[in-house]
Order: sequence, then C-alpha cells, then structure tokens
Amino acid sequence: MEFAELDFTKDYTYADYLLWTFEERLELIKGKLFRMSGPNTMHQRLAIRITGQFYIFLKGKSCEVFSAPYDVRLPRLSNDDKDIITVVQPDVCVICDPYKVDKRGCIGAPDIVVEILSPGNNKKELNFKYHVYEEECVQEYWVVLPQEKTLLQYILKYGKYQAARPLTIGDEVTTEILPGFVLSLDELFADR
Repeated sequence: MEFAELDFTKDYTYADYLLWTFEERLELIKGKLFRMSGPNTMHQRLAIRITGQFYIFLKGKSCEVFSAPYDVRLPRLSNDDKDIITVVQPDVCVICDPYKVDKRGCIGAPDIVVEILSPGNNKKELNFKYHVYEEECVQEYWVVLPQEKTLLQYILKYGKYQAARPLTIGDEVTTEILPGFVLSLDELFADR
C-alpha cells in the first residue's frame, strides 16, 4: 500500500501497519492514524541527551533505554497483530521487563516514556498519548517543552496520572523507578 492510498478516516491495526513500506512515519492510536512530524535539531539534541543519560545510568542494570524510531505496541485484547490498534514511537522509553522487548520493539507499556514536543504535535502528545499512556499503565510520562525549557512529569498513582510541578532550569528530574537517576535540566537545556 502506498501512503497516498491511506484513508485517515478508517481504523487500522498493527497487522496493517506491518504491510506499509513507505517512508512517511505514522503512529496508530486506538486505530486512528497520526502523522509524525520530522524532528528538528533541538528535538534531536534533547532526545540524544536524555537517551545518553539513561544509557549511562542503566549500563549493567536490568532496564534498557530505547529511542525513536522504536515501535511500542500497546495491546488491549491480545498480542495478536490484528488485535493491536495502538502503536506509538516515543522519543525515548525505558523498559524494565525484558519479556516486553522482542525483535519488533516493545509489546506492552514501558516503565517511562519521554515525548519531546515539536511544532504541530502538541495536541497529540498532550491529549491522545497522555490518555493512552495512562490507560496502558505507563508508570511515568515525561513531556519536554523545548521552547519553554520545561519538563512535565506525570506519575501513575492508583491508575491516574498525578502531575508533579513543572520542572525547569535549575531543577533535576528523579524517578522512583530508577533510584539514583538524576537528569539535570541545566544540562538538558544547555545551549550548545
């Protein structure tokens, strides 16, 4: 199937997704297609810095860090490709259960998902993905706002996200999932 043949009003599954051979990057959220914006230089810089900090910290530990493009399949009914209607590509994710990692990506909720906002994807990240990640029990969802030099950290408590105060320059991000991990926002948002 060619990109031009896609019907953005139709519902799709991961089985459909696997048949696509075009270059355009798409995510599938509850069966609906969403275009992914191309990352800009600032987006890439932030993604690499976050991935690097996780990588250094996790070296020799059981959790792993992955960065986009990396398919995260969030099954509802079964793990069968035709039943999976949500496939996202978080900018960065940390997975602590090795059984969730397979040759095609992650099957099930990562422990931490980091999304970096880009012009044009704010609604998707802040609305659709927030609800999907909450429903699928992603333990922590971090949203990075490059223009504001801010990080929003949502922590799952009793099945609902609780927002920490917005973090910005001078703050450090920590997580109960990875005791001892510290991400300095001064370093994250430092000018090159």
